[in-house]
Amino acid sequence: MASPFRHPDFRIITMPNSVSAKKRLRQNHAHRLINRSIKSSVRTTIRTVRAAIDAGDVEASSAAFQSAVKKLDKAAAKNVIHANTAARTKSRLSKAIKNLKATK
Repeated sequence: MASPFRHPDFRIITMPNSVSAKKRLRQNHAHRLINRSIKSSVRTTIRTVRAAIDAGDVEASSAAFQSAVKKLDKAAAKNVIHANTAARTKSRLSKAIKNLKATK
C-alpha cells in the first residue's frame, strides 16, 4: 500500500504529529543535506589525491593529501564519518604516497 506522504528521495516516512517531532524532522532533513555535502567534498578530495598518485606526481599528491587529511579530520569530528574510517583512509593514502616517493 502506498503511504500518504513520500519523501523526494522516495523513502517513505510518516508525518510527525507533535511539534517537537515536526521540528526534529526539519532538523534531520537539514543535517542530512549538510552531511551529504561534507561526504561529497571528502570523496572528491580523496579522488584528487589518488589521481595525483596514479599520475606519479609527488608534490601534487602531497599537497592534496594535506587537504584531504584536514577534511577527513573535520568530517570525523562532526561524526559525519566514523573516526576509524578517517584514520584508515589517511593511512592508506599516506602509504601510497610513501610508496610513490620510494619508487622515484
